[in-house]
Amino acid sequence: MTTSPRKSKYSNIKPKERLPSWLTRPIGNVSQIELVQSVVKRSKLHTICEEGRCPNRGECYASGTATFLLGGSICTRSCAFCQVDKGKAPNSIDPLEAQRVAEAVHLLKLRYVVITSVARDDLDDHGASLFTKAMEAIRQKSPSIAIEVLTPDFWGGFSDLHKNKQAQSERLSKVLQARPICFNHNIETVKRLQKEVRRGATYERSLELLKKARRLAPSIPTKSGLMLGLGESCQEIVETLKDLRKVDCQQITLGQYLRPSLAHIPVQKYWTPKEFEGFRKLANDLGFIKVRSGPLVRSSFHAEKD
Repeated sequence: MTTSPRKSKYSNIKPKERLPSWLTRPIGNVSQIELVQSVVKRSKLHTICEEGRCPNRGECYASGTATFLLGGSICTRSCAFCQVDKGKAPNSIDPLEAQRVAEAVHLLKLRYVVITSVARDDLDDHGASLFTKAMEAIRQKSPSIAIEVLTPDFWGGFSDLHKNKQAQSERLSKVLQARPICFNHNIETVKRLQKEVRRGATYERSLELLKKARRLAPSIPTKSGLMLGLGESCQEIVETLKDLRKVDCQQITLGQYLRPSLAHIPVQKYWTPKEFEGFRKLANDLGFIKVRSGPLVRSSFHAEKD
């Protein structure tokens, strides 16, 4: 049972301004959207495209890309920005989930697939095996497909800090040994806002995970993402980008946070397309190899082109 309430401490905070015109877009290829939705529903799967109501899902589906959500539909963490249901996850894991994801990828003739998961802090490996099993099953059905992973931080389970660090490294190593084409972990927001925005995660742990990924698998590019509009300053964005480069993060996405409902943390600012273009140039100057920056950019937006 999910514990996500209809009301929260944010429920009485009304939007400060109307949604700007640059954040509206056509629905896209309706037939392709319906095809993906029917396959996902029939296969009893979840995608972050649908669970998170991504504004780009029509465009991504049409280009042969989708992001599958592993581990069920309930997340064990309570991030204030995320629409995915939150609560106590079921103890069992669907043993056929990987095979169903692989079949859906095959039926949809996807060329590039991103697999992510809800946080499963209740599992011994925090869901690392969900990724490896899905990658193996997908490749058996679609040998030439490119697979990107977008993982949680794999942190926790022990009272001892050293054991947590060791466990995180082991879980991460398991995923990297399956050889995804890209390792993605989103830092989400600037350091000052982490506690309220990302409950259960920290800025330092995310940076450490990306740093470990570069050390454990230097041939696999690392990627992270920032949501803008939560109250961050330009200087804080710059500092975050610099911190990501210090751990040799090579790819970055920057997009506008859009409030899923009144129960979620409010938008503080709608950054303009011109401002996003400025951040794109800055990220390039800082040495990021691939940069996607724009109001509607999301973690998996045009991932196949990167």
